[in-house]
Amino acid sequence: MECVSCPNLTNKYKCSKCIAPYCSVNCYKKHKDSAQCEELAAAQREKGSRKADNSQSSVEQEPTLYAPFSTEDTIPLALLQKLNDCEPLRQLLLNPHLRALLQQIDVAHNANLTMTAAMQEPLFIEFANACLQVVEPLSDAERAELQLSS
Repeated sequence: MECVSCPNLTNKYKCSKCIAPYCSVNCYKKHKDSAQCEELAAAQREKGSRKADNSQSSVEQEPTLYAPFSTEDTIPLALLQKLNDCEPLRQLLLNPHLRALLQQIDVAHNANLTMTAAMQEPLFIEFANACLQVVEPLSDAERAELQLSS
């Protein structure tokens, strides 16, 4: 695909607003505040709303909500829905830096590498721990062991 700001061919990065491809930070900086980005983002939103109108529910549109097969690491939907009610998690998600990290992971070409880099950020570790406390809470024995080691 051709970069949105220059003639280079790329599929390295995508704009978080409009999903347009770009090849470098300079191209992204030129693009992100442009009218073209706003137009493409509006077109994406319109396209998304038309899909929502045509389908029975928004859940059916998102293929990542339901894995095609489950593994030992698959988290049941009921536990995932508990994340929605977790107030400490909601407070963490108000942080723009954390939101930017999550967006980078979401659009990353190599999500594993991006996750490894994010795990170096104390804020991201706090977020991951908050998620784990909801989805996989510590047992009393594990909590006692953790307190002894710290």
